[in-house]
Amino acid sequence: MNIYHYCRTLIIALVVSTATLGAYAENPRVAIDTNFGVIEVELTPTLAPRTVENFLALVDDEFYTGLVFHRVIANFMIQGGGYNADLQYKSTTKTVPNESFNGVKNTRGTIAMARLNDPDSANSQFFINVADNPNLNADGTKAGYTVFGKVSAGMDVVDAIELVNTHLRRGMAAVPEEPVIINTITRVE
Repeated sequence: MNIYHYCRTLIIALVVSTATLGAYAENPRVAIDTNFGVIEVELTPTLAPRTVENFLALVDDEFYTGLVFHRVIANFMIQGGGYNADLQYKSTTKTVPNESFNGVKNTRGTIAMARLNDPDSANSQFFINVADNPNLNADGTKAGYTVFGKVSAGMDVVDAIELVNTHLRRGMAAVPEEPVIINTITRVE
C-alpha cells in the first residue's frame, strides 16, 4: 500500500469513526435510580425506534416510579418495570411490535423488553442482561427479545442486584427477598 492509499484509508476511517461517535452521543440516556444505586442506560432509537419511543413515554409519565426489579436470576438477567414491592401488577395498555430482528444481540449489559409468548406483547417490563444470552436473540424466523440500549454506567449496581437472595413469593419465582426498588427513571440531559 502506498502512502496515498494509506492516508486516504486513515482519513476515511477517522471520518466514519467521528460520525459514529457523533451519532452515539446523540442517543437518549436514562438514569434508573434504585435503592442499590444508579444505572445509566444509553438507548438506541435507530435500532429499536418503537421500543425506545414507548419506553421514554413511560419514563416521561413517571410510570416506573416505585416499581421493583421483581425477577432476578444470577448469570442471566434482572427484570423490572411491572410490579410494585407488594407484587401488585401495574398495567399499561400499549404494546410494542417486536423489533428483535434489528441485529442487536442480548449480551451482557444490554437492556431488552420482556414479553409473553406473543412476540408483539412487550409493554412496560424490561430486563438487563447480566450475561450473554444468545438464546434470547432472534434466529431465522423466530423472534427474540428486543434489545433497545446498553448500560453506560452503573454495571456494578446491576451486578449487586444480580446477587441478591431470592425466593418464591405469590407464585412468582426469583423474587428478591428484600425489594429492589426503582425510585425513578429519568432522562439524562
